[in-house]
Amino acid sequence: MSRIIARKKSVFACQHCGYQSAKWLGRCPDCNSWNSFVEEDYAPAAPKGARSPGTYDQQPVLLKDVQISEASRLKTGIAELDRVLGGGIVTGSVVLIGGDPGIGKSTISLQISNQLTGKEKTVLYVSGEESVTQTKLRAQRLGAHSDKGKLYIVNQTDLNLVTEYIRKLKPDIVFIDSIQVMFDTAIGSAPGSVSQVRECAGVLTQMAKSTGTSVFIIGHVTKEGTLAGPRVLEHIVDTVLYFEGDRFSTYRILRAVKNRFGSTNEIGVFEMAAEGLKEVANPSEIFLSERPQDVSGSLVVSTVEGGRALLVEVQALVSRSNFGYATRRAHGFDFNRLTLLVAVLEKRIGLGLEAQDIFVNIAGGFKVEDPACDLGVALAAASAFLDRGVLADTVVLGEVGLTGEIRSISQPLIRLNEARKLGFKQCVLPANSVKGLKSGNDGIRLIPVSTLKEAMDVVIGGPVAKKQGGGQ
Repeated sequence: MSRIIARKKSVFACQHCGYQSAKWLGRCPDCNSWNSFVEEDYAPAAPKGARSPGTYDQQPVLLKDVQISEASRLKTGIAELDRVLGGGIVTGSVVLIGGDPGIGKSTISLQISNQLTGKEKTVLYVSGEESVTQTKLRAQRLGAHSDKGKLYIVNQTDLNLVTEYIRKLKPDIVFIDSIQVMFDTAIGSAPGSVSQVRECAGVLTQMAKSTGTSVFIIGHVTKEGTLAGPRVLEHIVDTVLYFEGDRFSTYRILRAVKNRFGSTNEIGVFEMAAEGLKEVANPSEIFLSERPQDVSGSLVVSTVEGGRALLVEVQALVSRSNFGYATRRAHGFDFNRLTLLVAVLEKRIGLGLEAQDIFVNIAGGFKVEDPACDLGVALAAASAFLDRGVLADTVVLGEVGLTGEIRSISQPLIRLNEARKLGFKQCVLPANSVKGLKSGNDGIRLIPVSTLKEAMDVVIGGPVAKKQGGGQ
């Protein structure tokens, strides 16, 4: 009698959202991504009534009886990082650090490890992509040492062994570099797949909550700008930090896109140097350090990130199109918003921009989403088109409406304080935002405007003549 061999079950899982199907599909019905299904071994659900270890370790308590102390947050010693985290590392939290390859994820992880060991904390650094010797060489380059505390490093990708290390060493902080190379032997799929990433992140999160060990997870980013593997990883962790900026640029911006223990509006600014990431105490001064003077198409605007105001330079270039189809490009500014502002300049001001190529750039690799930068972008484009210089030592603030009106902005006071610190003498802002603000005595002159036409007359100088497309 022949022996019957049980067939191994498998499913097709979307590598973007985790949707599962019994057969291969060209497009995911959940996230609409194409060619994202990969065959994986099927992992049956746990039997009814089964529970994972640690499920009943804690009993429900009254909210009023929960005690909170300063020890609940651990300062890293890196002020810009502590700002983004909301004041420090929360005990038992799970933090995901994402970013493009080479942007500084592993660098800042080793720097945090060095700072925490200086506070006599125990840190376990799990490097799945580098050997122990390679990690040591990188640590020496960054000047990392562990004289006072204990910094353990290990090259391991097996999740079961990593959890054993955590139970044995009982570290205060664990770094996983990176989650895409970790695998659980109970899951048959390859490392980096939906099942592996989700299971590994879930096990690490459960361990962090039950033991009080804070876990930092490094995740790679794909060409589309999403975390490699599933985006479901972002829903598992407590905090998601993204590194922004060009890997070939000097400056890096660390932004929180999710934070259960703090604001998601804060950013940290770093400078990449040979010895690692350095904090930038005054980002506005750095962004404006190379700004040209007396040049058309260059303006300074203010954007607010959390409780911090930053001054950045807006550059615009307008030239006649030679191909019959005008080009619009924006770097660091929303393209759809630029198209809207160009339409307002054409309709409400009468500038002939329909046959002009328009390029807008936020200097320094910074990205702005604050609507208070609308007026600065519109005036920079008008200045470049008319080839006129702008009013010197001036910061421009305001949101532009579809009828050409200048609408009020949020937090004008902290924007003015930042402009005053950097030596700007005057500020163009919406008339409705001037109420309650002092002028003259505070060292900066306030110029209220109500329409885009008024702002152009003030900033560009003199009445704005209509200039039709066809040449500058």
